[in-house]
Amino acid sequence: MRRSTSLARQIFATKSIDKLIAESEQPERSLKKTLGPVSLTALGIGAVIGSGIFTVIGTAIGGNPSKFADWKASPIIDLILHHGSVAGRPGAGPALALSLILVAIVCGLTGLCYAELASMIPIAGSAYTYTYATLGELIAWIIGWDLILEYAFSNMSVSVGFAAHVVDLIDWLGIKMDPKWLSPAYLPLGLQDLAGHDIYQPGWHFGFNIPAFLIVLILTVILVRGIRESARTNNVMVLVKIFAILLFIFFGLSFIHPGNYHPFIPNGFPGVLAGGSIIFFTYIGFDSVSTASEECRDPRRDVPIGIIATLVICTLLYVGVAAILTGMVPWQSIAGDAAPVVTALKRISLTPEGHRLHWVRLAVLLGAIVGMISSILVFQLGQARVWFAMSRDRLLPDVFSSLNPKYRTPAFATWFAGILVAIPSGLFDVGSFAEMSNIGTLFAFVLVSIGVIVLRRRQPERHRGFRVPFGPVIPILSTVCCLLLMAGLPAITWVRFFVWLTIGLVVYFSYSRKRSEFAPKAESVARLQER
Repeated sequence: MRRSTSLARQIFATKSIDKLIAESEQPERSLKKTLGPVSLTALGIGAVIGSGIFTVIGTAIGGNPSKFADWKASPIIDLILHHGSVAGRPGAGPALALSLILVAIVCGLTGLCYAELASMIPIAGSAYTYTYATLGELIAWIIGWDLILEYAFSNMSVSVGFAAHVVDLIDWLGIKMDPKWLSPAYLPLGLQDLAGHDIYQPGWHFGFNIPAFLIVLILTVILVRGIRESARTNNVMVLVKIFAILLFIFFGLSFIHPGNYHPFIPNGFPGVLAGGSIIFFTYIGFDSVSTASEECRDPRRDVPIGIIATLVICTLLYVGVAAILTGMVPWQSIAGDAAPVVTALKRISLTPEGHRLHWVRLAVLLGAIVGMISSILVFQLGQARVWFAMSRDRLLPDVFSSLNPKYRTPAFATWFAGILVAIPSGLFDVGSFAEMSNIGTLFAFVLVSIGVIVLRRRQPERHRGFRVPFGPVIPILSTVCCLLLMAGLPAITWVRFFVWLTIGLVVYFSYSRKRSEFAPKAESVARLQER
């Protein structure tokens, strides 16, 4: 009885916000404070724009079709309403613009919750740190484990998208290379050329996506050198890709065929919901803003500005690209394409009236490649900071919170995260990665929203640099909307997610719980003796 009481006390123990802040200011574990609101907004835009607008937007529009209805590929909401009648994950089609508006509303609600917590708890770790201070150690561990999944799979999908754009650049230059070294080893929809001829049948083939593998490792080296250098690099890349997006929108307007918008909602509301669910993870850019809050000069002011500015700018750009893209080419042709924007320009440039898009395609292609790079940079930054924060709380080995003596960055965590992402990026396709990262993102957002309500009840007197308006209404709406979007994800994604969480619980109860500062005294003494 005493042991079970002790265990319950530990897993529900919350960490003092004042102690969290004090520990983050210890010289041997403190990060450099070099970022302002402009750099934070650029970090957010760098993650949001690159990851979805050039890559995942294709699988959101076209879906992940299957020849047969299968419960594993059907969205949860379809299993509930229609008992799995949909063959694969349905695409949103031209209605993706509606999906993006839905996502923007949900992200706006959640972003306000993030802003309040970040203004109170300016510590590396984002949602993990917030839940540790509000919902207890076990929930914090679960969300930290979930964030590792979220950031890793997000970057894997973006890396695959980057490689697809590199292939397009090689094609534009007229260079012929063996496709087995430029495409994932696993291709669920196979691989075809523009004429529709099969290069690879669906399934596994002998090969490895070398560009996806290399870009992760190169950016890992940059991140080890320091956050200031990384932020400056990202700021330049953000300007380049925003220019490329505006160029696509401007020239694409002339090649819209109204017939491509009919039917506007080809798969009904499940398609709109699935489209929003699959592209949702691209909006974790504002989560990346909060993970860098410990490196801000004035986090209580700068983090809310960075989060809200990121959401507004990115939503406008996303809706514009979705409307132009689905007007230029039939939405069905985009399914499975990891470079849909550039592919659409390529198709149009081969027509007599589209020859002038030849150079526009190159400009957009280069901007897209830059966009992919900045997304990978920001996501890798966020993932390493989660490893760092969990290690500093002794839930992971101490080596993950060790800092490079010269650059004051979590070097081991950054390298570990880089290798963890680089190898799978060479093996799998963009659709599989996107589905897994989305459920992790939405789950994290649910717990952050709940955390705002809990902290207001427990510590109403604590100063908040930013306060979510309308009391608990917005956090509750954020929670409900995130759960609705989770229902738009395939059932197999839920199964994989629960398997990942189960593994995490095994690690927590067999290792992390015993090292925690809230561990029972006998275990704490044994831990000290081991040291």
